[in-house]
Amino acid sequence: MNHAEIAGTGSYVPQKIMTNEDLERIVDTSDEWILSRTGIRQRRISEGENTSSLAAKAAIKALEDAKMDADDLDLIIVATVTQDTFTPSVSCLVQVEIGAKNASCFDITAGCSGFIYGINIGTQFINSGQYKNILVIGAEVLSKVTNWEDRNTCVLFGDGAGAVVLKASDNKGIISVYMGASGDENRYLEIPGIEVNNPFSPEVISKPSYIKMNGLEIFKFATKIIRKSFKNVLQNTDYSLDDIKYIIPHQANYRIINHVAQKAKIDINKFYLNLEKYGNTSSASIGIALDEMNKKGLLSKDDKIIMVGFGGGLTWGAILLKWNK
Repeated sequence: MNHAEIAGTGSYVPQKIMTNEDLERIVDTSDEWILSRTGIRQRRISEGENTSSLAAKAAIKALEDAKMDADDLDLIIVATVTQDTFTPSVSCLVQVEIGAKNASCFDITAGCSGFIYGINIGTQFINSGQYKNILVIGAEVLSKVTNWEDRNTCVLFGDGAGAVVLKASDNKGIISVYMGASGDENRYLEIPGIEVNNPFSPEVISKPSYIKMNGLEIFKFATKIIRKSFKNVLQNTDYSLDDIKYIIPHQANYRIINHVAQKAKIDINKFYLNLEKYGNTSSASIGIALDEMNKKGLLSKDDKIIMVGFGGGLTWGAILLKWNK
C-alpha cells in the first residue's frame, strides 16, 4: 500500500462576490479592460475570515468526500503565502478547528505552486510508508496583501481554499511529479515581509506588505514553464498529452493558458478554467478547480489528469495523476 491516491476533495470560498463593476468604483479600471486582459469577471473576498478559517472549511469538505474522520489524519500540510500569523502555522490552527489531534502539521510557502508542492511532499511521506492519510490544503486571503490602489494587481486576486485527502493505496494515483524553482527571478513576484528593525540596524521606514508583480515577465515565465512542465511530468511514463483527459492549470490569467494551448497545439477545452468566477487565488486555485470538477461529476475512474502550477519564488510544478475515485 505504498502508493498515494486522492481520496477526497474539498473547497471553500467566501460569500462576498466582488465584480469588475465593483472595482470600477474604487480604482481606475473597467470591466472590458479587466476581462480582455485576464478573463476574470469576479472574485471572492473575505469579509473577516482569515486563512485558517477558509482552510478548515475546505478541509472538512475534503474529509467528508473521502469518508474519513479527522482523527484518521497523520499529517496536515498547508500551502499559503497569507498566514494568519508567523507562528502558529495555519496547519496547526486547522488541526484545532477540525479536531485532527493525531496529525503532525506544517506550512509551506511556494507561491501559486504551493498546492503542487504540498501534494508532492505528502506523496513522498506515503510512498515511504511513514504516513497513510494526509490532508493537503492550499489557502489564501490575498485581499489582505492586495494594494487596492494598484489597478494592475488588485483586479487579479481573490480569496479561497482548496483541499485534498491523500491516502495510502495499492493503486498508484499520483503517477509522476515534476517541480522546479528559479530564485534568481524572485523580484518579478513578491510580497515584502517585516524589515530588520532592531537597536543595531539602520533606521527603516516600514512599508505595507502588498503584492508586487511584473506582469510581462510573469507572462513570459509562465508560458514557457507550463510547456516545460508538461514535458517533464510525462517523461519516463507510459503517457502522452493525447492520453490526458483534463489539464488543471493554476488559474492566473486566461491569456497565459490560451497562449500555452496555441503553442503546444492543445485543444483549449482540455484545460479546466474557472478563473472568471474566482480570479487568481494563488495556492488555492488548483484545489478549488479540482474540487469543482469532482462535484460536477466531470471526473471518471482512470481519467488521467495533469495539474500544473507556477508562481512566486519563482517556482513551478506539475503532477500527473490517475483518478481512482
